[in-house]
Amino acid sequence: MVRKLACVAVLLALSVGLVMAEDFGVRIKKVDGNKITALKGAKFNKDAKKFEGGTEITLTATADVKVLTGKKNKETKKTEAGDAIEGGLKNERFTKIGDNGIGALVTTNDDGKVTQILVLAGKK
Repeated sequence: MVRKLACVAVLLALSVGLVMAEDFGVRIKKVDGNKITALKGAKFNKDAKKFEGGTEITLTATADVKVLTGKKNKETKKTEAGDAIEGGLKNERFTKIGDNGIGALVTTNDDGKVTQILVLAGKK
């Protein structure tokens, strides 16, 4: 009985550690220094031609955050890191954000701080 309880405790500790770091999609609405305001879970409304719904969240980027273009791998259907964006969060792309924001895949560390941003290309 004690052995089973110990095994469950170890598995629980490992699963909590894996859940802490997270990848998720957002629509970046505003960047102010290392603070990022974004919508998580927003859906595109074709009639209004804008993103609606979702939850507004504020994220903090680490000092050495990697800001890269995201490329969709057609074989694996996953987004992979592409070229670095010059200037990172200070790039003009983040200072002049349009009404629909910028689509991005964000990676956070165990502390909840953003370590990597993959900027997704919009549909043409």
